[in-house]
Amino acid sequence: MLSEPHSRMTPRARRDSAITATRQAPLIARIRAALENDTRINLHHFPIVVRLDGEDLALTGEVADIAAKKTALELAAAIAPGARIVDRLRVRPAQLMGDREIRDHVIKILLQEPALERCLIHSRWLKWQGSHRATVPEPTGTIVVEVDDGVVTLNGEVPSLSHKRLAGVLAWWVPGCRDVINGLEEVPLEQDNDAELTDAVRLVLEKDPFINATKIRVTAKHWIVTLEGLVPNRTMKQMAERDAWYVLGVKNVVNHIQIKWCGARGCRHADL
Repeated sequence: MLSEPHSRMTPRARRDSAITATRQAPLIARIRAALENDTRINLHHFPIVVRLDGEDLALTGEVADIAAKKTALELAAAIAPGARIVDRLRVRPAQLMGDREIRDHVIKILLQEPALERCLIHSRWLKWQGSHRATVPEPTGTIVVEVDDGVVTLNGEVPSLSHKRLAGVLAWWVPGCRDVINGLEEVPLEQDNDAELTDAVRLVLEKDPFINATKIRVTAKHWIVTLEGLVPNRTMKQMAERDAWYVLGVKNVVNHIQIKWCGARGCRHADL
């Protein structure tokens, strides 16, 4: 990416730019090859533009789901470990919604969440600022919601990493959401680890009203989450995996959940 229009550059600057582009080409080609080879990304239906500008490696485009987004970012980071990843990937929304409608849904779901009942809830919209829960006895945090072009940004303070992660997932659950930028800070600061991540994923699964999490086991190692257990149908298995991907810090999800349904003739298993 050029820092100034090519026509205004001196011959030496154009030559240096060409040399830089030539050196960058193999790295970008490796990243594109990795993206093409991963079936979760589906690069042919959801093209991703990869650009390297100095230490910044930018990925731009729309992807099918959160798994494709996180996988693409992880692949790029692994191939270019010294680069600063610039995430401009947006998830295709399940439902087209305007920013104000998305904001209203995010505010509603945050207000309804019992774990966040002692957090003050505010929002910003252009130059307008609103308070949706302005006073609570002994508040434990403050969440400020902003939405721009389908991207939900959360700022403020919450009492734990679990609260931060839960708030982020609640925003992801709004069907018009295209991305979540979780700028919430936990106060006091907590040490993050696999056990903390496991607890957060388990909490999210328990909060999801469309999932029966009683027979789902969650483990995490090196930020890779493994799901095991039983659910009654394929849809619930997929939803559990998607919920795990939504959790901040998860790098990959291994879904070993099995399907078991019961009817008049007894119970049957299916490995789907």
